[in-house]
Amino acid sequence: MNRAIAVAVSGGVDSLVAAHLLKRTSPPVVAVHFRTGFETEPADRTRTRLQSIGDQLDLPVHVLDLSTEFRRAVVDYFTATYLAGQTPNPCVVCNPLIKFGELLRRAAGIGAARLATGHYADVRRDAFGRYRLFKGIDARKDQSYFLARLTQDQLARAIFPLAALTKTAVRAIAGRAGLIPLNADESQDVCFIKAGAYPQFIAELTGRPAEPGLIETTAGEVVGRHPGLHAFTVGQRRGLNCPAAEPYYVVRLDIERNRLVVGRRQDVLTAQCRVERINWIAPPPAAALRVAARVRYRTPEAPATVVPIDADSAWLHFDAPQPAVAPGQAAVFYDGSEVLGGGFIAQQKDA
Repeated sequence: MNRAIAVAVSGGVDSLVAAHLLKRTSPPVVAVHFRTGFETEPADRTRTRLQSIGDQLDLPVHVLDLSTEFRRAVVDYFTATYLAGQTPNPCVVCNPLIKFGELLRRAAGIGAARLATGHYADVRRDAFGRYRLFKGIDARKDQSYFLARLTQDQLARAIFPLAALTKTAVRAIAGRAGLIPLNADESQDVCFIKAGAYPQFIAELTGRPAEPGLIETTAGEVVGRHPGLHAFTVGQRRGLNCPAAEPYYVVRLDIERNRLVVGRRQDVLTAQCRVERINWIAPPPAAALRVAARVRYRTPEAPATVVPIDADSAWLHFDAPQPAVAPGQAAVFYDGSEVLGGGFIAQQKDA
């Protein structure tokens, strides 16, 4: 079996330091960068810029075109989910299908058997040979949520050199080693869309322009108009433009009537939700299981109970009703620092 390791480099400080650390401890190493087809610069320009990364690391950087696969697996999923009135999570989809899927397969063609990334997370093999996923040590940067759908085979081939480092430590390492990232800014949540441009992106890509409609309360009172449902997600407060004594929040997207249903904060509290297409990293539970559940990357974990329905779906019962539990988002289950698994929210029930 080939022992080379590929390191995915984006141009940011995290992947740059991950490659630097790995090169010092685990040769041979090759660097790979994939194009999504949604970049704003030509491929030749990308290769030229990445050459500076290769020069700093003394590694060749292989630029791989994954535009067809990325469009089909991530972008089409993203637009279809929004148009269905749900909230997609492209990073959760991209990691198993693109980075640790197609990119890893392509890396094998240049002699690499494993893939390292700059994620703040950790993977360990237990005494029984099972691979387990854990949070990175930096609680503010932990990205294990986005990796919850990796399979055992993918975890076996994954390496996370930043697992035991904080962001501050990573920047310090880069400074001492004279490493200069190409991208000074933090990576954005949706890498293929400029911030705030979702409606325009979806309209241009699908040929379906946003359709304005009415905003109504849970009681059926019309309180305004919206520019298009795919500009909103459950729990959203900003951008509604409905002046009132108390702020309104998005409760539901009514696709059939093209209406945005809003209510008060208590109206977006959810006591339980159904989670489907669960990928269990730990052995699937045979009975109710206590977990800490995260239903969005930037929200705190909440104490909850997972009640299995079948092998890959379950009801998630929160100890206390949670706000902004949006269909389409990923629900990830934790036991302390360990990721037990995760799936997609399909249905929620109000408090």
